[in-house]
Amino acid sequence: MNYPGTYPNHTQCDWRIRVPQGKTLRLFFGDFNLEESENCQSGSLTIADGQEAVILGPMCGHLDAAGRNVTVNSSEVTVRFVSGTHRSGRGFLMSYSTNEHPDLISCLHKGTHFSPQHFSVFCPAGCKEVKGDIWGRSEPGYRDTSVLCKAAIHAGVFSDSQGGQLRVSQERGITLYESSFANGILSKTGSLSDKKLVFTKACNGQLAVAAYNMSTVWEDTDGLGQRVTWMPGASDATGQPLQWAASTADKEPWLELELRERSTVTGIILKGTSRFYIESYSLMYSKDRKTWKLYKGALSKDKKVFEAHSDGHVLVLNSLFPPVAARYLLLQPLTWHLRASAGVQVLGCPMPRGRSGVYVSNRMPLPTEKLPLEPVTTESPILIETSDQSSSQPMIVAVGVILGLLLCVGCLVAGLWWRRRRRKTQMKKCSLDKDCHGFHIKTLPGADSELTPYPLTRSVHDALPNPPLNDYAEPDVLSGGAKLASTFRPSLEEGYTTPFTLNHYDIPGRLPEYAEPLPPEPEYATPFGEQPMDPSLTPPLAMLQNSRHLPQHGMRIVPGLARYDSPPQKGLANGYCSPSSLASGAQRDSVVYAEPQPVEPLLKHTYHEPL
Repeated sequence: MNYPGTYPNHTQCDWRIRVPQGKTLRLFFGDFNLEESENCQSGSLTIADGQEAVILGPMCGHLDAAGRNVTVNSSEVTVRFVSGTHRSGRGFLMSYSTNEHPDLISCLHKGTHFSPQHFSVFCPAGCKEVKGDIWGRSEPGYRDTSVLCKAAIHAGVFSDSQGGQLRVSQERGITLYESSFANGILSKTGSLSDKKLVFTKACNGQLAVAAYNMSTVWEDTDGLGQRVTWMPGASDATGQPLQWAASTADKEPWLELELRERSTVTGIILKGTSRFYIESYSLMYSKDRKTWKLYKGALSKDKKVFEAHSDGHVLVLNSLFPPVAARYLLLQPLTWHLRASAGVQVLGCPMPRGRSGVYVSNRMPLPTEKLPLEPVTTESPILIETSDQSSSQPMIVAVGVILGLLLCVGCLVAGLWWRRRRRKTQMKKCSLDKDCHGFHIKTLPGADSELTPYPLTRSVHDALPNPPLNDYAEPDVLSGGAKLASTFRPSLEEGYTTPFTLNHYDIPGRLPEYAEPLPPEPEYATPFGEQPMDPSLTPPLAMLQNSRHLPQHGMRIVPGLARYDSPPQKGLANGYCSPSSLASGAQRDSVVYAEPQPVEPLLKHTYHEPL
C-alpha cells in the first residue's frame, strides 16, 4: 500500500498466486525496502507454498541483486506482508510469471538498463500504474530513459492486464520527443537523447476505409459565408480536409466504417478538434453487417470503454487486445465535448485468403456476445463512399484488353500464314491444263551429244501413268564440271541477240528473263537430246519458209533430226501433246536466232495464270 510512499503501520496483506498445474512460478523483485529491525518486527515479507510451508522469509531490510530473482518449485504460493510500528520503508514491488519466461523483468526497468542494440524481454502485467515517466510515442520512438514496459503499453505492443514479450531496438536518438495519449497513458515531451527505443509490432498498418455511414452531420458556415458540411471527404474554404461531426441535437450519435476487405483490426486512432471531440466511446464490429458483436476486454465480461481524449490531446490511440476479425466497425460515442466529432484511422492487416477464397485465421476465435444492431432513428442517415479507389481494378482491365488484342492479332497472322502456305501447296500439286497451248518453235544450238534422248516407246495415244513418271533426263556433265545444253543464261560468244519475246520461259506481261536454277520439282523440262527422227514427224518446210524471221545467213542441214517444243502444238485426250517437227533443210553454220512472228491461226499463244 502507498508504494512508493511509506507503507502504513500495523497492516497485514496476503496475495495468493496460482499458475496452471505442471508449471512453476518465477518471482522477480523490482524493489524491496522494508525498515530493518530485530526479528523484522517493523515489517516483514514471507512466501509459502500451497501447503503453507514457508519457502522464503521472513525478510526485511534490503535485498541485493542476486536475491531479487527467485524460482519457486511450486505452482501456487502465498505472499504475506505484515507491518508494525515503523518510521520508514517504501515496501516492495514484485513481478511474477511462469518458468516459461526466464527473461522476466520488473515494471521499473528503463531502457538505460540494457546495453545491447537489440534485446528481448518479458514484461509482467500491471505496469501501467507504476510510477515512472515515458517520453515520445509509437512513431518514431521513445526516449531511452523511459520506463520500458510502460512505454510498450503506450505503444500498444501488449495489454496491461496480460503483459507480454517485448522486442526492442535501440537506435540513434532524435532532437524532440512529442507528447501523446494512447491506451490510457499520457507520455511527455522530451528533449534530445543519445538513443531511442523502437518496439517491433506485427499487423500494425493502416487499413483502407471504403465507405462511411453516420447518424447525422453538422452543417456550418465558415468565415467566407460558405456552407460547410462536416463529413469525411469534405474540405473547408482553405482546402483543409474535414472530419465527421454530429448535430448537437443528436443524442445517440454513431459512426459506421466499412473496410475495403475483411481484416484483423488491432487498433483505432481518433482525431478530434480543439473545439469539440469525443471523450469516450464503445465499439461494435461485424463481418457481414448482419450480426454485430460488442467488443469486450480480454479478461472482462463487460463492454470495453475506450478513452478518446485527455488534457487537450486530440490524437488518441486505442489498441485492441485481443484483435478482432471484421469488415464493419461501429463507433458509439458515450461522452463528448459540445458535439461528437472525430476523424478515424483503423490499424491492422488484411486477412489472408485460402485457395477457395475463404478467409483464413491463424488464431482461435474468442467467445464474444452476439448482439443485433439496434436501429437508430436519425433525421437523415448518410452513406459516403470514399474517393480513394483501388488502382488494381483498372490495371487488371487494361492488361486484359491488351492481352485480348495480342491474341486476336496472333490468330489473324497465323490464319494468313496458313492460307498462304496452303495456296503454295495447292499450286505445287496442281497439274497443267488439259488444253494444249501452242508456242513458236525455237531451235537450240548444239551438237548431237548435247541433247538427251527422250524415250519414245510410249505411244502418244496411251494413257498417262498414275502417278506420272519423271522420265526427264538432267544435262550431261563434263569432266570439268560444267553442264552442257544448259537452260541458263548463255555467254555472249554463242551468238544470241536480243531476248526472245516469246518462248517457253516467258512470263505474260513482262520481258522474258533467263531461268534460275531448276527446283527439285519438274516444273520446267530440261533440254531434250538429239536422236534420229522418224520421217513421218518432219514438219512441213513451208511453215519455216513462210516465217519472216528466218536466218539471213547460210543454212546447214541436219537430216533426220526431231526437235521437241514445250508445250507441244496439239493436244490429245490422254494429256500428252504431239511433238512438232522440223523439215530437213539447209541451215547456215553461223546461226543467229531471232524471235519468229506468230503463225495464225495454228500457233496462237494463250497464257494461263497458275491456279
